[in-house]
Amino acid sequence: MNTIGLVVNSNKGNVAGAVGKLVDWLQERQVKVLFNEESAALLGRPAAGMPTRELGPKCDCIMVWGGDGTLLNCARQVAPSGTPIFGVNLGRLGFLTEIDIPDLTEKMQALIAGQYTIKERMMLEAAVLRDGQPVYNSICLNDAVVAKGAFLKMLHLNLQVDGELVGRFAGDGVIVSSPTGSTAYSLSAGGPIITPEVNVLLITPICPHSLANRPIVISPESQVEIEVLPTEGQVMLSMDGQPGFTLNNGDRVLVKKAPIKARFVKISQTSFYQVLREKLKEWQGC
Repeated sequence: MNTIGLVVNSNKGNVAGAVGKLVDWLQERQVKVLFNEESAALLGRPAAGMPTRELGPKCDCIMVWGGDGTLLNCARQVAPSGTPIFGVNLGRLGFLTEIDIPDLTEKMQALIAGQYTIKERMMLEAAVLRDGQPVYNSICLNDAVVAKGAFLKMLHLNLQVDGELVGRFAGDGVIVSSPTGSTAYSLSAGGPIITPEVNVLLITPICPHSLANRPIVISPESQVEIEVLPTEGQVMLSMDGQPGFTLNNGDRVLVKKAPIKARFVKISQTSFYQVLREKLKEWQGC
């Protein structure tokens, strides 16, 4: 690793001192460090900052300090460049982050020594068609969610897979997730956990009105179409839980596997099941 990009969520506690020490440690070992705008401001170097999207092509990897939300945001911006990312966990669960603060020195030594692998994760692409014309397009790592606003009692949707009608759905919304996203919102809505190497799409209803509406696992080559049926309330499309795009009656949301993948630095030998045991501690008594 010759150049590392730094992305820091400055709202995650008082981390400026730890980040500054790491920067000094890397530079002492002849590793160049570049900063996004937020991390540069945090370290008192605002002139050195650049948009996160611009870090990717200039770095060998991106180091993200924050929780899964910070890492997801970085992944959406960096994935087109193919630059791998890894996270230092400052959040609560940290399914995606690779390093916890107590292990930082050991893991960084392994990183600059080249003792790591690169893991790829499938991403999703969502497009909105309005009167047959595209009006929105975005990628995400975890999930694309069509859901009702706060004051809408029930949302009605038509769900199709590869042009074939699955059925009409009534409830709070529907989640289309990647395997990575199966441990996020979909899990809270009753969806199954899917290991990251199994490339599938997962459709999970949110609070369905009918018990017959169950999660469905489909081919990664399929396309999911969600049509918004007439309603008077607000309906939103949200990607990875970010502020969403407002949908109109008749809009069709098309979700499929994205043409690009997110790439992650893997330093530890911790398996997916070890992460589950650690993050979902309730399972340890089973």
